[in-house]
Amino acid sequence: MESMIRSWRIEDAEALALAINNKKIMENLRDGIPYPYTVDDAKDYIRDMLDGEKKNRQYAFAITLDGKAIGSIGIFRKDNIHRYTAELGYYVAEPYWGKGIVTQAVTEICDYVFANTDIMRIFAEPFARNIASCRVLEKAGFILEGTLRKNAVKNGEALDMRLYALVK
Repeated sequence: MESMIRSWRIEDAEALALAINNKKIMENLRDGIPYPYTVDDAKDYIRDMLDGEKKNRQYAFAITLDGKAIGSIGIFRKDNIHRYTAELGYYVAEPYWGKGIVTQAVTEICDYVFANTDIMRIFAEPFARNIASCRVLEKAGFILEGTLRKNAVKNGEALDMRLYALVK
């Protein structure tokens, strides 16, 4: 089995919808993502990601295993005084949790962005309760800079987040 990241293709929409339609995944993502997530939602997302890359604002890829999309990863540039900083986000379908796939994808995308852009800092803010995501970042070389107390409200609950960063 070979995992890697690659550019999105519109034909990934069905696999993307299948991967994200899981409440366990949605519990750890930002609000605003439809649930259930349809193939049309996936097509819209893929088009948005491909369009954003053309504008040098984001670098979004499919996480794949043996060529099939099983998750998503992206780095999203900030603006103004933070224009050389970008935020990392990712998820992978539940059957692939705990296999090192996401750590490999995080390492690949960070290496790509640092080598091909002027971004000098990549950060991620997982919920503090999402221990698996925190471990992914630590294994990929991110440094824990602190805990952001009651930094988000998800499903009516105020949650702490952890701030991790990797600097070029």
